[in-house]
Amino acid sequence: MVRVNFGRPMPVFPLNTVVLLPHGVVPLHIFEPRYRQLINDALDGTGQIAVAVFEGDRWKQEYHGRPPLKPAVCVAQIIQHHRFPDGRYNVALQGICRAKIAQETPPSEDHLYREAKLEPVGLVDVDESDLSPARESIAEMLGRSPLTDLRDAITVREHLADTNIPTSVLLDLISLSFVTEPRARYDLLAQAQAEGRAATILLELGRLERLLERAAAQRKLEAPKGCNWN
Repeated sequence: MVRVNFGRPMPVFPLNTVVLLPHGVVPLHIFEPRYRQLINDALDGTGQIAVAVFEGDRWKQEYHGRPPLKPAVCVAQIIQHHRFPDGRYNVALQGICRAKIAQETPPSEDHLYREAKLEPVGLVDVDESDLSPARESIAEMLGRSPLTDLRDAITVREHLADTNIPTSVLLDLISLSFVTEPRARYDLLAQAQAEGRAATILLELGRLERLLERAAAQRKLEAPKGCNWN
């Protein structure tokens, strides 16, 4: 089991949208000097960083400063890395757990990057039986058209049928596969309760289903007579 030390500040890697949730894996190319230093320092320690999200659009004007951050973060473990001769990195991050920024530490001459004290979020044990109805509903939705056409639908349904995989784990993997709207993704990161995340996923799958249905209807209207899309 991976342990996180919430008693000391953690390096913060901010992005403009949520790219990582617990149990997910994301590859990143690190090229800015401050984030090269962040990865280098993290690898000298626990290999853990906090993946954060910018608050609003001020980051576009203040990107090289300290634009405000949203409180929810995903604590990530560097599971793979490759350092190029010029100091750039390719890394793979795996999400460990949810947390929130309790206090950002003041700027330091030693660190080009930002650090913050974190507090854990949603680390209580989940009663998986409470999530069974949501698991069944998600499987049912992904088993009918048009959601069956989604790239990862078959794989996710296979995972849902595997009772050895906890629903709480699958919720985050499903979120990364099918939830693309930035506000909803952040809500899923910030939501401490698995039941709340399940409800959000069902709403987003319903929204996606209606969107795909409208797109299919529009294609039929635009198809020239005597032609088909095959």
